[in-house]
Amino acid sequence: MIGVLSIGRGNGKTALSAGLAFAELVGALQEAPQPRREILFAARNRDQARNAFNFLTGYIAALPETDQAQFIIRRGSKLEVEFEGNGGGLARVIAADGKSVLGGAPTLAIMDERAAWPRDKGDELENAILSGLGKRDGRALIISTSAPDDANTFSRWLDEPPPGTYTQEHRPPFGLPADDLESLLIANPGAVEGIGATPDWLVSQARRVIARGGSALSSFRVLNRNERVSTEDRSVLVTVDEWLSAEVDPDQLPPREGACILGIDLGGSRSMSAAAFYWPETGRLEALGTFPAVPSLLDRGAADGVSGRYVEMHERGELSVMGEATVPPGPWLAEIVRHLDGITPACIVGDRFRHAEFSEAMQAAGLARVPFIWRGFGWKDGAEDVERFRRALFDGEIKVAPSLLLRFAFADAITLVDPAGNHKLAKARSLGRIDAAAATILAVAQGARMKATPQRKARAVWL
Repeated sequence: MIGVLSIGRGNGKTALSAGLAFAELVGALQEAPQPRREILFAARNRDQARNAFNFLTGYIAALPETDQAQFIIRRGSKLEVEFEGNGGGLARVIAADGKSVLGGAPTLAIMDERAAWPRDKGDELENAILSGLGKRDGRALIISTSAPDDANTFSRWLDEPPPGTYTQEHRPPFGLPADDLESLLIANPGAVEGIGATPDWLVSQARRVIARGGSALSSFRVLNRNERVSTEDRSVLVTVDEWLSAEVDPDQLPPREGACILGIDLGGSRSMSAAAFYWPETGRLEALGTFPAVPSLLDRGAADGVSGRYVEMHERGELSVMGEATVPPGPWLAEIVRHLDGITPACIVGDRFRHAEFSEAMQAAGLARVPFIWRGFGWKDGAEDVERFRRALFDGEIKVAPSLLLRFAFADAITLVDPAGNHKLAKARSLGRIDAAAATILAVAQGARMKATPQRKARAVWL
């Protein structure tokens, strides 16, 4: 019933879908075509849907004049093509408003650049189209470049396809350089066939945006590499490439030497609790997260719009489960400290707002003598910690093994900016889990303060 195609920009997906629409319009797509066939072109707006419509009229213009006479093309307030032969058919462009398609009975629907549709209106339009397809056993083709995150409806079509859905996704593995040719050709299979951009152009464009960084690089990864990365750059905490610069192979991680700082983000009744371990002397960073057992990780991932990501993190040893409906702070903190294999943290950094819970948890975990540093997530403390974290990351003072927990935490982390230019941490989406990012910022910022504090030298005592 539904076909879903995700591929890099310029690989002919709109031209392909318009060709299928043309075949349905003239009744050549099925052995027993229905009379008065209806084809819908739906996109974010009318201008975007016009691209597929123009391909359709281009195919018609390539026919002999005697065949063209069977088509009526309307380009006024409505963009429509009517076919008078073989039972008749109508292809039309609709606006991104679900109410505009109610009452229709399409036999084929083309949803172009589905990942770019507005969340509420887009879902409303999609639901209206799919409900109309059932009237005449219709088909739908959903095409787009990759969405910026797993919560997008287009991503969920690919990750959790319902029965009767065919999916095809050309997405390279995450974490590769933007100019890696082999992965570029995964997202752009038409490049070697003369469709769209050439391999040389893709590589040169990748190197140009690498030099520019910021939104140019993020947009290239989404549009040309077909990766799921956030395209927000004005308030994003760090871009995907900035964070990937800190990742190293596990065998290249620096040793656990010097003082260890433990950053803690204590979760609420149903949220994640996260811990980050940072050794400022060597730059080594480790992170762990914990969820309560109810609901299960699979159910929680479905509710948060990340599919099986939590299960995958659990299998990699980055995410654990403790407690029933809540994570018990005391036993959890004791378990977290056991991860250090006997190393006593030089200090623990946490949220000032959770003062009472932290005090009780440290007593229960036997860490009452470890110094605790209270920090706020507001404009005052938050702005300083965010800036110190960014500086440490950009200066190469953070080294971490590839971690899905941290990747997805930083993908959902943005900053709110006040009129004075101060930044504080916030979520990019309501279902985002940024707990590991918050713990990392606390630990790294405290490590930067400790490194900047001059060491007192021992004074000679004369007897």
